[in-house]
Parts: sequence; structure tokens; C-alpha cells
Amino acid sequence: MKFEETYLNDNILDALYDMHFDDMTPIQERCIPKILDGYDVLGVAQTGTGKTAAYLLPILSQLDDGDYPKDAINCVIMSPTRELAQQIDQAMQGFGYYLDGISSVAVYGGNDGGRYEQELKGIRLGADVLIATPGRLLSHLKVGNLDLSRCSFFVLDEADRMLDMGFIDDIMKIVSQLPQNCQRVMFSATMPPKIRELAVTLLHDPVEIKIAVSRPADKIRQSAYVCYEPQKLKIINQIFKQGDLKRVIIFSGKKDKVKDISRSLKQMHINCDQMHSDLSQQERDEVMYRFKAGMTDVLVATDIVARGIDIDDIRTVINYDVPHDSEDYVHRIGRTARADRDGEAITFVSDTDIYRFQSIEHFLGKEVEKTPLPESIGEGPVYTKREKKTSNTRRHGRWHSKGNSNKSHHKNRSKKNDNKS
Repeated sequence: MKFEETYLNDNILDALYDMHFDDMTPIQERCIPKILDGYDVLGVAQTGTGKTAAYLLPILSQLDDGDYPKDAINCVIMSPTRELAQQIDQAMQGFGYYLDGISSVAVYGGNDGGRYEQELKGIRLGADVLIATPGRLLSHLKVGNLDLSRCSFFVLDEADRMLDMGFIDDIMKIVSQLPQNCQRVMFSATMPPKIRELAVTLLHDPVEIKIAVSRPADKIRQSAYVCYEPQKLKIINQIFKQGDLKRVIIFSGKKDKVKDISRSLKQMHINCDQMHSDLSQQERDEVMYRFKAGMTDVLVATDIVARGIDIDDIRTVINYDVPHDSEDYVHRIGRTARADRDGEAITFVSDTDIYRFQSIEHFLGKEVEKTPLPESIGEGPVYTKREKKTSNTRRHGRWHSKGNSNKSHHKNRSKKNDNKS
């Protein structure tokens, strides 16, 4: 489906034409009409599917068409990281090129006082669109710089990362400042139970749009070591001795384990750094700068790095533990083999993670090659086929909101405009 087949306004379509954007991605094709029609939307789509345009384009089109107050923040877009906020702001500048009356300001931490004053100036001049990280937005709210009582659109981007980084309380404080008739859009790459609970709290009769996770690129060489937990660091030591393994990311699901791994690698004289939610925004910026600049060979990280960070030259991804589901696996190993490069993904499968990894193999449609353990570290567990139990099986969470069926009401756009003052 082409953008011109929607009822995005002409100014938006002109910008898309200049940018050579003709055909919509699946998430855009399904989200744009629903957002234009006034529905709250819960979108589930991985990074790289075009979700930023899926919410920015219809919101900007409505702001350009509608009679929205010039002295109010009309749209708030929440981002978990400074880097993503900057990417959204750049997209905003491109899509809004012909929107003379629509302004925006990006608000995020990790900056000096001069940046804060620039943010404050943009807010006071009446920015229509506010792109912000939670901490920085709250700081402006606390000192009275912001009034969200007339906000018409609220977007929560990468909600799962928000939860991983501990921002849930901040998000709820911000949402409490929004009016009830504010149209809300929430995007997440994965849909664990906590995200569904958050969606029930934030969204009103939402339309749920889910785009299936694509399988990893064929250029990624996938392999696995079946091992016991104490053998993992020994395997890493052997791997690093065998080759010039620079540009490596090692993923673990828990921040405490990330700290332990990083500490152990440094004892092995491996040039590494760590990335997790306990670090401040400034510390995360410094870690990413060192890694991108090649000053650090290995980055040990939780899943907050698995999505949204564009680093094109990662050679190897090591899953220190098996991800919780296939989506997380795809996001992790998708950090390598980018920009027409080859890459390698290695997963350590402990005896307690065998069934979970078999579920990932089932999703992949193939068995991942198992690499024999080095003789020096002994034998590992046997990788046997485990049958799934049929009794006492937990049902996967389903969306129970009445709004899942599209027969329910949607917010009438003209009614929304009537409520504006």
C-alpha cells in the first residue's frame, strides 16, 4: 500500500515524496489509518520496521490539519534513551519539512546547563511536539516548566525497554498529568505480561497491531555451546584466545550477572565495558562512545542495548544465557551482520535452558549447530529433546480489553477538536 492511498495531508505526502518514500511497511499500513481515525493503538513490532513513521506521520498530519492550541504541548513522545530521542527528532525534522506551523523540541538528559536552557526556550516558545526521556521530562514538570493538561497525543515508544530500565514509576507520574481524552499510542518490541498490564492501565479500548518477528539474517553464522554454568567463562577465554575478537557484544538477561561477567573478563585482561540500567545517562553515553570509537573491544550488556542502538560493525554476539523468547534472541543477534557485513552469533545453553533454546530453534525452523566443548573444560550436559508437558500449562497472556474487537467505539476526531480550548 502506498502513502498516497491514505488520508495523510498533502504537506506530509510532499515531504515523503522528497524523501523517496512511496510504499508503507506493514506496521505503517496497519497503524496509520487507525491513528488517523482516533483509536488508541498498541503496536508490537521490532526495531527496523518503520514504527517511528507509523505514529509520527498520522500525528503530524492531524496537528497540521486541526485547530490545536498554539500555546500548548500538543504531543508528547516518550523515549527510553537519549539516542532514540535524537533519532525521533531527526525523523520529525524530515517528515515535518513542509509543516510551517508545527514545531518540536527534544528533551533529554546527559547534557550541560546550556542544553537545559535551550530546552526551556523551546518549551516556552510553544513547541507542538515534545520528544523526551522520562527523567528529563519529569525534571521540567517538577519545576513548573511544562503543562500537559491540553496534550492531545501521547506516544510511549519501546515500552519494554522503559520497563527494563526502571522507568515505570516515572511514566505513571507523567501519564497522570495527561487529560483523559488524550489519544495514546504505545509501541513495544516484545509483549511480556508486564507490558500488557501497562497497556491496560494507559490505553483506552486500544487496537492491537502485531507484526510477526522476522527471522535472523542468513549472513549471521549461528552456533551454540551446550555447557554448565561454571564452564561459560572458560569457553569465552578459549574463544578469545583463538581469534582477534574485537567488536563483540556479550548479552546477559540480568544486570548483576553483567557486572560479574565484566569483572571476570577484566581479570582475564580483556578490554571490556558494561552497559545496564544502573548506569546514569551520562555513563551510558560514555560507554557507547568508547565502544563505537573502538576504545573498548567487548561490551557486556543487558537487553537495553539489543534494540535501538545502531552500531554497524559488530562482528560477534555472544548470548551468555539463552534469551527468554525468540523475539529477544532475534533482537540480540541482529546487532551483528549489519550493513552488508557478515557476523557470528554464539549462544551458551546451560542444562536448565535446553528446552528454551529448543523453542528458539523451532521458531528459526532449523537446528543451530552445536560446537563441541574444548577438551580442557570437560564434558557438558547432553542436549536431549524435551517434550512439552500438556498438563498444568500456563496460557499465554491474551488481550482481554473490550476494545480488541474493532466493533467498539473510536474517538471521534471532531469531538476531540471540540474539546480543545
